[in-house]
Amino acid sequence: MAAESQATAPGAQSGGPSHGLRIFLIWLVVSLAADLLIWFALGPHLPPGTMSSSATEEQGAIKLMAVMSAPVVVFVIAFFCYALIVWRQREGDEEDGPPLRGHARVQTIWIAGTSVIVLALAVFGTVSLVTSHGAGAGEGPAPIWSPPGAELTAAQQTAPWAPGKPLVVQVIGQQWRFTYRYPQFGGFETTELMLPQGQWAQFNVTSLDVIHSFWAYQLGVKADANPNVDNVAYTKPEHVGPFTVRCAELCGLWHGAMFDYGKVMTVPQFQAWAGATKASLADVTRLLPAFATTYDPTVIPAFRSGPVMKKLGLTSAGGFFYPPEDPVQP
Repeated sequence: MAAESQATAPGAQSGGPSHGLRIFLIWLVVSLAADLLIWFALGPHLPPGTMSSSATEEQGAIKLMAVMSAPVVVFVIAFFCYALIVWRQREGDEEDGPPLRGHARVQTIWIAGTSVIVLALAVFGTVSLVTSHGAGAGEGPAPIWSPPGAELTAAQQTAPWAPGKPLVVQVIGQQWRFTYRYPQFGGFETTELMLPQGQWAQFNVTSLDVIHSFWAYQLGVKADANPNVDNVAYTKPEHVGPFTVRCAELCGLWHGAMFDYGKVMTVPQFQAWAGATKASLADVTRLLPAFATTYDPTVIPAFRSGPVMKKLGLTSAGGFFYPPEDPVQP
């Protein structure tokens, strides 16, 4: 009776392929199909797109992670479905299942496989941060990686810009707008973010009051804007068109409304825009302090003066700036 029960028990072998082999074959076919679908069909449409060099790097990283993750997800689903179909309790079967014991081979493969995946991701993430992959993230005042020719001195950052040179754009966060200063065009400040196609852009991100986060979504650029900190990020816009800029750090009552739109244009269009904007804002630019990597609004009245705010179309929260040595806020 025991032998008969064992022969008809769910999951017993009947001379065909083992359950492990069946699951492996199902997993192999479905995983290959899923990876091919992700790489060729879904991959080109993954965010943030390919508008800039940093966006392309991010899309490639997301695509690679998706391809690596798909086989793991497929294995879990395949094993679950196989167990529901093959090892389900059949009508009339009231016996307990066979006792489960450790399986050294499965345990070894599982530990080795997961260890390889985790270590590979750690190496990939580390390399990404110290190469061009990390260019779109704020790397502080001393970037680990910078594009060729982008290591500009203080004098070079304010020297007139020409195609082939990195364009310096200072991003200034304040409640609840971003303004953009162009030191290579006389240091004018505007609420419009315009970039030339095919040229490296260097973002020097800072804040005048609280912590903000500059997020140019389609460009794949995201850098925190901290008061008294110069946070540098790089990207090279590859395609013309608009992109969205948002604050990605909760910064007060109107944080959700702190967004605007920038635009990538051809080099001649950018030079024409920059020249016209420089001329139209010349009277306001004279009121601004000299270009610096950070500013302290408590000692620079021009940042809170009526003419500057009105000309730039800004409305301030009046929160001003509280340095670390003065933690008490009224």
